[in-house]
Amino acid sequence: MEILPASMFVPVALGFFGLATGYLIYGPQELFGYPPRDRQVDRSNGVWGILMPGFCQFLVGLYLFVGLTWFEVFTTNKTLYMAALAFSAYGIHWFALGWIRLQGSDARPNGYMSIPFVLLGILGMIVFFKAGDWPLGLLFTGLMLVYVAEFFASFNIGGKPALDGRPASNPGQKVLGLLHIVVGLWLVYLTFAATLNLASGSDLPA
Repeated sequence: MEILPASMFVPVALGFFGLATGYLIYGPQELFGYPPRDRQVDRSNGVWGILMPGFCQFLVGLYLFVGLTWFEVFTTNKTLYMAALAFSAYGIHWFALGWIRLQGSDARPNGYMSIPFVLLGILGMIVFFKAGDWPLGLLFTGLMLVYVAEFFASFNIGGKPALDGRPASNPGQKVLGLLHIVVGLWLVYLTFAATLNLASGSDLPA
């Protein structure tokens, strides 16, 4: 098979934007409790979780793997293998997270899910910091912390059970919401930086 010319148009901005949107939908609700969770709100958030962080990231991960292996158009940057792994894994797991929220299923197993995703975040930190790409190394640091918080939030460790119909106290969920917002804003920056660098010739760290 003839190797196609290398392409600089790596579609990572779509993955960044999709995950940013998901984090900036879930994060404020987790931190501030607004809108209050009920069946209708959970159904809406489930749809958003499946389509934005789920589908956008999975699409980018698949695109990168195909470009790295079948068509070999992205092989000049080997760290894109880590990006392909991360976008694919995070996208697929957001399909599950969105579906769980959409169906109103028990979210406690998400705590066990968070353990391998903490390790995936550490792997991304190693790859990108070693490559000197601190913006993405910083992103994976944030992602690793998100899943540490997810573990505590899923099992309500340190929180209090619901009493008299009032919502349970869940400090892990508050921390998770804050991290979702902070990392979501960093993802918005990375979306701008990646797009402006390619489309407008800017030289922003990304």
